[in-house]
Amino acid sequence: MEFATFYESARDNCLRTVTAVVGHRDRAEDLVAEAFARAWASWPTVRRHPAPQAWVVRTALNAHVSWWRRWRREVPADDWTPHDRAGPVDGDAMLDTRLMAALRSLPVRQRQVVALRIFLDLDSETTARTLGIAAGTVTAHLARATRTLRTQLSETERLR
Repeated sequence: MEFATFYESARDNCLRTVTAVVGHRDRAEDLVAEAFARAWASWPTVRRHPAPQAWVVRTALNAHVSWWRRWRREVPADDWTPHDRAGPVDGDAMLDTRLMAALRSLPVRQRQVVALRIFLDLDSETTARTLGIAAGTVTAHLARATRTLRTQLSETERLR
C-alpha cells in the first residue's frame, strides 16, 4: 500500500479517534498531522505494522503526552486547568457534542480504549498491544466505559 492511499483512507478515522481521546478538535488535528508526518518519514516500517492506523493514533497520543508535559512545566501550578475537562468541543462536526462531553468525563485510559476499539474498530489484542496493557484490561476498561457512557447519555436524553 502506498502512503497516499493509506493517508486518504485512514485520516478521518484517526482524527475522530484522537479527538475522542484528547477532547479538542484543533489539538487533535495538529497531533494527527504530526503523527502522519512521522508515519510518512518511517513509511517502510509503518506499512508493515499489523495496524498502521493504530500506529498513527498511538504516535499522536504520545505527542499529546509530550505536549502536556511541556505545558505543565511552563504553566504555574496555580493556573493549571486540565484542558481535557474544559468546555465543549467547538466546531466539531465529526462527533456529537453530547458524546464528547460524556467521553471527557471518562478516565483517560477508558477514553483511549473506547477510541481504539469503537472508532478504529480494533480488536482487544491489537488495542492492548497499542496501549501496552493486557487484553483483559482492555475488556474491563471497555465494559466500565460503556456502562458509564450508557448511563450518562440516557440521563442526557431523559433531560431533553
